[in-house]
Amino acid sequence: MPPTSKPKRPWQEVASEAQAYRNSTISALFPPAPEVPPKLPKNVLSLPTELLSPKVISITNLPPEQLLTLLCTGRVSAVDVTTAYLQRAAVAQGLVNCLTELLATQALGRARELDDYFQTNKAPIGPLHGLPISIKEHVGLEGLRCTTGYVSHWDNIAKEDAHILTILRKAGAVFHCRTTIPQTMMHLETDSVLYGVTNNPYNSSLSSGGSSGGEGALLALHGSCLGIGSDVGGSIRNPAANCGVYGIKPTAFRVPTDGWGYIMAGADSVESVLGPMSTSLSGLKLFMKTVLDSEPWLTEPALIPFPWRNFELPKDRPLRIGILWDDQIVKPHPPITRALKMFADRAQRNGIEVIDFKPYLHDEAWAIIASLYFTDGGEADGEAINSSGEPWRPLSEWIITQNPCVKKLDVGELTYWLEEREAYRKEYALHWNSLGVDAVLCPVGPGVAPKHNTSKYWWYTSQWNLLDYPAVAFPVTKVDNNIDKLDANDRSLSAHDSFNRELWDPEEFHGLPVSLQLVGRRFEDEKVLGILEHVTQLIGLPFEEFP
Repeated sequence: MPPTSKPKRPWQEVASEAQAYRNSTISALFPPAPEVPPKLPKNVLSLPTELLSPKVISITNLPPEQLLTLLCTGRVSAVDVTTAYLQRAAVAQGLVNCLTELLATQALGRARELDDYFQTNKAPIGPLHGLPISIKEHVGLEGLRCTTGYVSHWDNIAKEDAHILTILRKAGAVFHCRTTIPQTMMHLETDSVLYGVTNNPYNSSLSSGGSSGGEGALLALHGSCLGIGSDVGGSIRNPAANCGVYGIKPTAFRVPTDGWGYIMAGADSVESVLGPMSTSLSGLKLFMKTVLDSEPWLTEPALIPFPWRNFELPKDRPLRIGILWDDQIVKPHPPITRALKMFADRAQRNGIEVIDFKPYLHDEAWAIIASLYFTDGGEADGEAINSSGEPWRPLSEWIITQNPCVKKLDVGELTYWLEEREAYRKEYALHWNSLGVDAVLCPVGPGVAPKHNTSKYWWYTSQWNLLDYPAVAFPVTKVDNNIDKLDANDRSLSAHDSFNRELWDPEEFHGLPVSLQLVGRRFEDEKVLGILEHVTQLIGLPFEEFP
């Protein structure tokens, strides 16, 4: 599709301005962040420890729940914590290209306010007192740009804070940086013309995931301990898995979304959600409980008035977890299957009932959701790209122009697909009922973090978006090329499976995080987090040390 009119400015000029602005917010930091080496190794995880002071490292290595204990008792100041995270976030940007801007002035101003409050009241202002939180770029922050990954949206300025930010700020949060997103925000990759590619901290040749890949990479490098992502097909869970951190896709209409920038906002054919990503499992619960305890439905009527509930394990029977080994379309790479077996074996030895959970028509699920992603045939996204003249990124072309399911739907066709969605949801509920499980364990994707521009199989994550089931991604182990071997004699399940097998690269993937996903039924967010918390303690997750 050619541009409808001549762009006001060359896209190259806008992209240069975006990157120059981002760099200016980092160079304004005082004291200045250390410069990263001009030549970087593929794995950059150890570099922050080499570049930053012991004080910064000791603060930023703490999980959010431990950091809050120190902040809420006055044992560390909000200014010291914010300063440490600004420094580490700036270094992370130099290592993997994960930020759109650093918010030093605003963050330090807020931190001083919180320290003054604590000095006066001898108590924290709220449950997140002084905790730095990173923000995915499309979540509106008053007075700042909200591009949603498009050059043509560079001059879009948020008129007010997104509702979620208002809640978190009132609870005491400090917003210290904003993170990268891909063009269209419909990639399991984070690359845009505005900011370039965000690399995986474990291996720069590989993807950090998407569309919340800036958050995933930043968290893996401890430039944040808690961040806000969004998910319409895997965009929280995929980067969490690729980068070895935690992330939950909540049930829709629980977490506020007013005030975000999203080209499909208002269309509920596929519900997109905001949710937390964190360096710890406890961080996810902390975020969810804080948000829901604020009763956000009182000011955002679309939300379900559903307070946070405490989860209790069943008392009259064992916990029952179903294992979805594969979706019968694409068999996961060897380390994913090994992680599933490790989890299942240790869970069984500790009294958890584990059963096979057979997939139910997952190919039909993709046909439905892929038909509902771009009901205008991709016209709005195409116009957003073409109006600036910016080049289409490879995965933008793949998900829109090369996707046979993307068609402009008339009213009758849209009604048909919505009816198919609801029928499938009912059928899947009956399928779940027949197996009687409390939760389902499954892959987050068909492999670990892939090479750039090759992540083209969403089905392990988009399945749960279609059903609107909450799902949490978590690290389990790491790839070991000595034991993770692809069986050359395995029969290919499909063309998708053949493509996935070609992506397997044991040498390139060695040492990468291997993550899984635990899924619950609609509105069972507390249950799925509670079960994972219980199992984590019971079997000692993760099975290897993560940064």
